Amino acid sequence: QVQLVESGGGLVQAGGSLRLSCTASGRTFSNKVMAWFRQAPGKEREFVAAISPLAVMTDYADSAKGRFTISRDNAKNTVYLQMNSLKPEDTAVYYCAGRTTWGQRNSDDYDYWGQGTQVTVSS
Repeated sequence: QVQLVESGGGLVQAGGSLRLSCTASGRTFSNKVMAWFRQAPGKEREFVAAISPLAVMTDYADSAKGRFTISRDNAKNTVYLQMNSLKPEDTAVYYCAGRTTWGQRNSDDYDYWGQGTQVTVSS
């Protein structure tokens, strides 16, 4: 079983940056694909980025490419999302998620979820 706890959200002006963290409990973090999703009010949860267990592969939604960077530190059981050049449309609750195999962007395919952290970008 893996439990995930996100942190790092907050209020930032457009053009600013935030770094989200997600720390996992348990000893199996290093073999998990980790991802970030987000959900804005009235919208479905959407994929943002994913990283393979040894950080060899990453995957980004078009909206995140060039602005967001996903990374992980398996020694700290933590995955990060560095978000730069933030826009008001990035406002959402950001969720950390985990699964065993690579290649899925559908939230239904992820087994482990954090409680979410709010990111608000003001114009």
